[in-house]
Amino acid sequence: MKTLKLIALALFFFASTANHAQVSISVNVGSPPQWGPVGYTEVSYYYIPDVQSYYDIRAQQFIFLSNGVWIRSHNLPNRYRNYDLYNGYKVVLNDYHGSRPYTHYHEHKVKYYKGYNKGHQKTYRTADNYKPHDNGNQKYNDNHSNGNNSHGNNGHGKGKH
Repeated sequence: MKTLKLIALALFFFASTANHAQVSISVNVGSPPQWGPVGYTEVSYYYIPDVQSYYDIRAQQFIFLSNGVWIRSHNLPNRYRNYDLYNGYKVVLNDYHGSRPYTHYHEHKVKYYKGYNKGHQKTYRTADNYKPHDNGNQKYNDNHSNGNNSHGNNGHGKGKH
């Protein structure tokens, strides 16, 4: 009987420890970028009218059209390397939950034309107070030290995904 109680007690502690471990695991995948608009936690995509591209928050990738093919990349295409993501307008696509937001590209391109701006958006961190880390692990190199608020290559290349 004593052995049975010890086994039951051991199982109880094991189960409570396992549950605690599951609760305390925190994964940062899918968190909005520093330049993303504040207040939209359940959103998967932004459409960026000025560069006619999408941003997949969960995959942390831009989606853009290149030679008739939709490309996923951690960087914007070279033609937009000087684009200021902090001050550019982002359309929050809170009504789309699939994996191909570009299926509505022609609608988005017309409705949210280049230069579209519905007003100031508060971002998680402004370009002015953003200082890249010295360890080389920043996701976006914004080159703020030289006054250029561009989205640069972060050393990972421009791989197609």
